[in-house]
Amino acid sequence: MPRTDEQNEAIRAATRDTIRTAAVREFAARGFAAASIRGIAADAGLSTGSIYRHYATKEELFDELLTQAATGLGAAAERLAGPGRPPDLVREFAATYLADLQGDRGEAEFVMVVNQGFTSDTPPGTTARLAAAHTALWRAFADLVRRGQEEQQFGRGDAEQLTVAFFAMLAGLTTLRLALGDDLAMPELDLMLRHLTGADR
Repeated sequence: MPRTDEQNEAIRAATRDTIRTAAVREFAARGFAAASIRGIAADAGLSTGSIYRHYATKEELFDELLTQAATGLGAAAERLAGPGRPPDLVREFAATYLADLQGDRGEAEFVMVVNQGFTSDTPPGTTARLAAAHTALWRAFADLVRRGQEEQQFGRGDAEQLTVAFFAMLAGLTTLRLALGDDLAMPELDLMLRHLTGADR
């Protein structure tokens, strides 16, 4: 019995997910320049022809991953700028990030791939696109910190500096996750948020 259009689309979507997951590992391990469609296909358990049926070039696949990242950053910024108590929104954001990071090494590898696009400007215009998405997220977070301070839910301090410190902590944990794997002792959420809430809260 032939497959329905819905079944075919589900298979295509699942294959693309498999390819993207393998591509993240390949780009993270080898870098964009050294990564190859052949390596991605081997990791995914697919033929190179199967990859090319979904992505015409390595650049197209890389760009799709970076577009996914920019979209995710934008969605996170919108959530932080939305309704809710500042401590609850920050906790939700941090908890989600930590859960993704603890799930497997894929999240840390994905961040590595995004950083490659950010620093190499591959394809052209990528740096500006990712910078805009990062800036929107940082501004939303800093505005949320200021609101929390005004409502006396956060401790004192420069909101921009507190934001930089928070994201530096996330970046450090991401790097440690790559280096240490499951041996990383992930800090408790309350400890991570203490510099925002204040040690006496």
